[in-house]
Amino acid sequence: MPTTTIRLSDELKSQVADLADANGTSPHNYLLEAIAEKVERDAARQHFLTLGRERAEQFDRTGLSVPLEEVRRYYQDLARGRKAARPAARKSRTPA
Repeated sequence: MPTTTIRLSDELKSQVADLADANGTSPHNYLLEAIAEKVERDAARQHFLTLGRERAEQFDRTGLSVPLEEVRRYYQDLARGRKAARPAARKSRTPA
């Protein structure tokens, strides 16, 4: 595995060492975990944004949507343990 060198200020290096020690790990492992968490978070955000764009494009193409109140009622019923019919998408009303 290739290595990567990062330069940290003395202050940041000290903070990393203190936090790593408090978490029972080495500074090296602490930084690896921090980088992995950041990569995972950014990848999830990219996925979320991509999905949002795709759904907006789908709405623009079809005009189909489910009113928020129906979605809310559906999930509230499910959360209460009630059987609930999934609301159907339909052409949205255009504002007057």
